[in-house]
Parts: sequence; C-alpha cells; structure tokens
Amino acid sequence: MAIQFFCPRWGSESLSWEAFIKKVKEEGYDGIECGIAFNTPEQALEQVWNLAAKAGLEIIAQHYDTNDADFSQHYDNYCKWLEKMAGYPVVKINSQTGKDYFSFHQNKQLIDAANACGRLVIHETHRNKFSFAAHIMSTYLQQIPALRITLDASHWVCVAESYLEDQVAAMQLAIERTDHIHARVGYTEGPQVSDPRMAQWEYAVSRHLSWWDDIVARLQREEKTVTITTEFGPYPYMVYEPSTGKPVVDQWQVNVYMMNLLRDRYS
Repeated sequence: MAIQFFCPRWGSESLSWEAFIKKVKEEGYDGIECGIAFNTPEQALEQVWNLAAKAGLEIIAQHYDTNDADFSQHYDNYCKWLEKMAGYPVVKINSQTGKDYFSFHQNKQLIDAANACGRLVIHETHRNKFSFAAHIMSTYLQQIPALRITLDASHWVCVAESYLEDQVAAMQLAIERTDHIHARVGYTEGPQVSDPRMAQWEYAVSRHLSWWDDIVARLQREEKTVTITTEFGPYPYMVYEPSTGKPVVDQWQVNVYMMNLLRDRYS
C-alpha cells in the first residue's frame, strides 16, 4: 500500500521556507500541505514549488481565506483562487469551502466550480464552512455524488460535543467519500486534545484511529495512495500555559509523533 505523509506549514511560519523544507525532509515526510492566501504573489509561490521540487517533496495546496459574506463576491474570489492555482503541480487541492450560513444551493455552486476546474479538489470538514457538522455533510454527500472530502473529524467531534457514537451512518458515508485525512484528534469541547500521547486522551485517540483505519482500508482495497497530513496546530488550537504564555507541548514533536504512529500502524 502506498502512503504519503504531509507536514503542515501552519505553525511553522516563523521558519524561512528554506529552513522549513529542510526540516520536513529530515523528519521523513513525503510532502507539505500549505495554505495559499488569495493575495500570495506569484514569485512567492514559485519559490515554494521550486524548493519543494529540489527536496523531492510533494505539495497539497490548501484553500482557506475566501471569507466574503456576500455570496456573489465570495463565488468570484473562490473561482479566482482556483484559477490562480492552475499552473502549479499539486497532489490535490484541499479546500475549506463555503460558509455554514450559505444555503445548500449557494454552497453547491462553489462545489460545482471546484469540480469544473480540472484539478482534484477535495473539501475539508471544518467549522464555519459548509461541512461544519457530520449530519449536514451527510446531506451534501447524498445529493452531490461527485463530492470528495478531506476528513478532519476533530471539528465534528467538537461541534457535536460527542464522539459521534449516535451518527454512525453519517460517519460511514463520510468515510466512503474521503480522499485525504487530517490526523488531528479532537475532543467533545475542542478541536485538539492537549497531547495525544497522554493516557487521559486514550479514548479520543482510539475513536479517531477507528475512523482512519476504515479510510485506509477502503483506499487500500481501491488501490489508491493514502495521503495524511498530521495537522496538530499552534495557538489557539494548542493550549498555552496562562502564567507563562508558552505552549503545553511542542507542536512539531506532536505531529512527528502522529506521523510515526500512523506509519507504523499502516505499514
């Protein structure tokens, strides 16, 4: 089974791209997942793609910053972003798409635009987007057969204030349509546990692992490459000590831990 692990740029912005790419390569990742802002200059994009290519790293491009409340403007800017990425080689595009307050018809127009752009665009399950909850996403998946997703179940756990034990059918449908995994562990009151290595989070970790196991098994049956981004994030996802302002754990080390855990589990 082919499996690729991607390192998030999110949280490492203080490093130069050169230093970041070097560190990613040394840890044994296969690529990077990086958010591309709407106003990122072409010269900056070319630098990232050139550095990654020289290091032999793949890229997943992430859309995240189309936030216009006016739908017409939102739609136009989303399409412009998709056009902006047309010339850059990517494994896939991971899109935080639409808004939770847009209508089904409006969000579907954005999904249709992504499907028509000629690239593999998958839509991330994320709070504040059309995909913010498992039961909502189930409706979209049932009515849009071409819809493919990045499953970040941590958001759904947080939104539902449960580990989704009572939404088995919605989770199963999501698992069947997942083409990429964001391996972050959420809990019932937040999208990121403080440290997945701690015994207190064993149940949360096991619940997420069960979903990831099913996705990996399905992709293996379909003879597709499994792609996983270890996406534990910085503050405010990560808890900081109030007295010192320092993170309770090292984000980079937690993501490397998750990569090694999953590599051993699925190898």
